[in-house]
Amino acid sequence: MKKPIVSLDRVSFQYDTQERYALHQVSFDIHEGEWLAIVGHNGSGKSTMAKLLNGLQFPKEGEITVCGIKLDENSIWDIRRKIGMVFQNPDNQFVGTTVQDDVAFGLENFGVPREEMVQRVEDSLKRVKMDQFLYQEPHHLSGGQKQRVAIAGVLALRPEIIILDEATSMLDPRGREEVLETVRLLKEEKLLTVISITHDLDEAAKADRIIVMNQGEVYREGTPEDIFVMDEELVQLGLDIPFSVKMSKAFRQHGIHVSKHYLSEEELVTELWTSHSRM
Repeated sequence: MKKPIVSLDRVSFQYDTQERYALHQVSFDIHEGEWLAIVGHNGSGKSTMAKLLNGLQFPKEGEITVCGIKLDENSIWDIRRKIGMVFQNPDNQFVGTTVQDDVAFGLENFGVPREEMVQRVEDSLKRVKMDQFLYQEPHHLSGGQKQRVAIAGVLALRPEIIILDEATSMLDPRGREEVLETVRLLKEEKLLTVISITHDLDEAAKADRIIVMNQGEVYREGTPEDIFVMDEELVQLGLDIPFSVKMSKAFRQHGIHVSKHYLSEEELVTELWTSHSRM
């Protein structure tokens, strides 16, 4: 197992307007190069977790460490250089009149020299396959393209960690798949650590590990395979299990042999095709 890049040690947080804790005594590690999905229904604590990890809020109790640095008011800007965040609505992230201006914006704020800035903008857009849209106005792009430009803006800053905060929730299925495939390839190529905060278990199925939040606490953690066998328990927690898992279950109920809960439709189709070919 690789070393932890993010650690939460008995972290609690309470909003001033609420009596109960939004997060209570939460402890876990995120390992270097891992894709971790944090899932939960509205009010489970996952959105508060996103704010804490990016320093938009600070724990009332406990400690968060990022790349060996304790997160507090004094270290926040050092930590933000190590973390890139992609939000739910890409339109809220755009500040430039063209795609290249938008990607360059964060680099200008960090004082990156112009020659290096030009190279980083081109490289990051090429990695998300948006280098043909340098001079395009962002509002003319599709939802999936906008989100890929947002990811390019984060990549140009060369973070060690990327947080996807409900980053695919406003996209259609094609756009969602484009963005998740882009993230998967970048993770492998750049050895990035990815933290996906989502209520969408189809997105979570892409992760190496899933943490299920409930009422501000860690309810369960494990691989996608470990989590999806919870099945109806997830539904009771307000989460909708992936379509491929539902279909696997339905086939077994109708006497059609399926060997496990499949995490993608492609895997399920392959098993059904292979099984049918042997008959």
